[in-house]
Amino acid sequence: MKSIKLLITIIITGTLLTSCSTFDDNYQIPLEQVITDYDLWYVDYNRTTGNGDIPYVSRAFTLSFVNGILYANNNIVDIGRTGNGFGIDVGTYNTYNGELETDHEIDGANDFEVTVLSNNEIKLYNYRQNVSYYLIGYQVDTFDYDKLFYENIEYFLQEYIGWEKISTNGGVPNAFDAENYLAFSPENITTFYSSQEEVGTKVDYSIWDYVGAYEIFDINGFEDIKDLTLFYDNGDTEVFELSVIDDGTIALYNSNSNTTYEFSGIGFIELKKSKNSKTSAKDIVRNNGRKRTKVIRETKERRNLK
Repeated sequence: MKSIKLLITIIITGTLLTSCSTFDDNYQIPLEQVITDYDLWYVDYNRTTGNGDIPYVSRAFTLSFVNGILYANNNIVDIGRTGNGFGIDVGTYNTYNGELETDHEIDGANDFEVTVLSNNEIKLYNYRQNVSYYLIGYQVDTFDYDKLFYENIEYFLQEYIGWEKISTNGGVPNAFDAENYLAFSPENITTFYSSQEEVGTKVDYSIWDYVGAYEIFDINGFEDIKDLTLFYDNGDTEVFELSVIDDGTIALYNSNSNTTYEFSGIGFIELKKSKNSKTSAKDIVRNNGRKRTKVIRETKERRNLK
């Protein structure tokens, strides 16, 4: 149905309106219609090209354009519920002069040339920064939120100050049983911390007993689990199957010990929308490091389960 609507627009109205976007280099359609035909535009950051950066786009998982208001989902936690799925109001936009003009509450004004790549894909190009972002359109009620979690799992883990162990199920006793807290640094996507502090400790004041690097791998044939490997600085390595139970709980399964650990996120870090938002100095520092970078994962075969 949407393809028919798009074709009619191309034929009938393409030459009548001045605020337009390029389509297949031959036709034009109203730019306002292009960007509002879908509720959500998923920012496929791994396809980004160019050497510049528009911070509010780099931080966003989705963007929405509704009656001149620019919305963004900057957090994975509560996505689909915040702002009825659209996210938070982060600024304004208009399409009056043939370009997408945005005015973000923090980043200020930025203009984009919009190219329609397919029925539900567009490219936003900012010539001042020489950067292109690729967006995929979805409706709120058909958006695959589970896929978003797993495609951006590194950033989901960083949306909490720490993760507190809430259960240990099955398995044989092993060293990881004593570790009650994990944290994944928001300044990069390679550093983790763990702690043996008693459950109930305020994680901000925890003494981190261990530190190391971590890596997440895709698992061949499975979309809803990932391989989480922790490389401790002391030389130890722990490997888990990571699955998301909900947007505040994860499960780590260790096939060597046949143990499943559940962790609950504590200290949610919300990416605020404006300079006037009430955010602590510590969280501002953490948030400044949360611009997405391209994530290229290797793929592993699933380990044999006991």
